[in-house]
Amino acid sequence: MIADDLKRLAEEVSLCHRCTLRNTARGVVFGEGAPTSRIVFCGEGPGAEEDRLLRPFVGAAGQLLDKMLAAMGLDRNHNAYILNAVKCRPPGNRVPLPEELMQCRPHLDAQIALLRPAIIVLLGTTAIQTFLGPKARVTRIHGTWHRQQDLWLMPTYHPAALLRNPQWKIAAWSDLKQVIDKYREIVDPDHVAAHYPKPSTS
Repeated sequence: MIADDLKRLAEEVSLCHRCTLRNTARGVVFGEGAPTSRIVFCGEGPGAEEDRLLRPFVGAAGQLLDKMLAAMGLDRNHNAYILNAVKCRPPGNRVPLPEELMQCRPHLDAQIALLRPAIIVLLGTTAIQTFLGPKARVTRIHGTWHRQQDLWLMPTYHPAALLRNPQWKIAAWSDLKQVIDKYREIVDPDHVAAHYPKPSTS
């Protein structure tokens, strides 16, 4: 079962010392959500609260992400999965270094291979560059679909950036409405999102 495979992978990743981030982090923040979810949300890396609780997106940015998910008709416990590009907190919440991202990439790829999502929402520049290359910038490419093999990738703003720049929330919601449309197209045509009802066909 996918859940068992994810558990085994989480145990393996918990022993990782491929880079120095593990030396200063309390532990590994593997990810959480519904193992059978067809949609994944990928952020940058754990912050202080995530490192304390060893869960992704549980601080202020995580609370906003949960609200964003709810507006989309999604929930991390039922039909979404949340993870980060790196699994250990960078000191002082700095941006992960390229070599740290590279060392952690096999763990991320293994997670994606097990989850087999149809859609990945890339939250912020680090997640975007992890999948779309070092020159990608969220302000330039948010709201545009990218295809990699069987994956549909949607770059958008990180919730932490939305807390710092509330004026970006309108653009972010526009991006997420595209995600809802794609989810209805390729995953569940009857998906309900209270804040973005499906257009009537009558």
